[in-house]
Amino acid sequence: MGLPRVAVFSMGGTISSVDSGGKGVEPTLTGEALVSDVPEIAGVADVSAVSFRQAASGEIRVEDLVELAAEISGRIDGGAAGAVVTQGTDTIEETSFCLDLLVDRKAPVVVTGAMRNPTLPGADGPANLLAAIQVAASGVARGLGTVVVLNDEIHAARFVRKTHTSNPATFRSDPVGPLGWISEGVTRVVVRPTGEHKVTLSENVQDCPVALYHVALGDDARLLSEIEEAGYAGLVVEAMGGGHVPSLMAETLEDLAAKMPVVLASRTGGGEVLRSTYGFIGSETDLLERGLIYAGPLDGRKARLLMTLLLMSGASKEKVKETFDTWLEG
Repeated sequence: MGLPRVAVFSMGGTISSVDSGGKGVEPTLTGEALVSDVPEIAGVADVSAVSFRQAASGEIRVEDLVELAAEISGRIDGGAAGAVVTQGTDTIEETSFCLDLLVDRKAPVVVTGAMRNPTLPGADGPANLLAAIQVAASGVARGLGTVVVLNDEIHAARFVRKTHTSNPATFRSDPVGPLGWISEGVTRVVVRPTGEHKVTLSENVQDCPVALYHVALGDDARLLSEIEEAGYAGLVVEAMGGGHVPSLMAETLEDLAAKMPVVLASRTGGGEVLRSTYGFIGSETDLLERGLIYAGPLDGRKARLLMTLLLMSGASKEKVKETFDTWLEG
């Protein structure tokens, strides 16, 4: 039997950045170059590499990920054992979550990148790419959905977060930790998430921009009044603590929630939004009673992507609420 087939899609980022004589490194290496620079890959999988995009991760759009998800699904349907996506680490947690929602296949989709570019001592890109391909080619990773592999750890897309600007051990998955790891080239999976969450889009999807609003001390809510006028179809509020905002914001949020889906998330990055602990104006209890939608354990960035894709699929406000309310139930 031949080696498993793995499709590699490169999208730029630090892993593909070199010094081209400008002010700093820029993403210029192709997918083919990334794969050819790691000869050990040839003993793991039969790899086909595609330069899908060539940009810093901040340039990636939801529309790009919708197109990428379709390409990945097509490769898997054509016999690929799995797919690997390389990109900048700044938005890996968002890319992986979006692909997890869009790719409805058992074959693993692995997103990886690098914290140290190829011009630096200890560049981690080659090791991360090899580990990602090992996971994608592994039968034990089937059914995990989309995962992030860096620093020899395997993280579920729904939990993973970037927690440091430059440390190679930046990725964490609170509260569950990694799903597994890679040791001596062997993929170990010791935790499997329950439930699957998928969004199906039609061929003619429409742009449905969703705003992300981060609440801070002394916030006077003047920007909230601009959300509807700016043409947003939905709003995610990253509130303080368990889901709290200054009292003067509550009525404005209630008015917005009557016109569009407004999701209540926490800015803390860990734990669930509360439902019924505090009762003051602007508390989680008050805001949910005013029509805001409970985000559960999803942070603002992932809640925004989930709502965006749901709205692009044609979901009503009631359907959006139902999806968020049942997120933990799978």
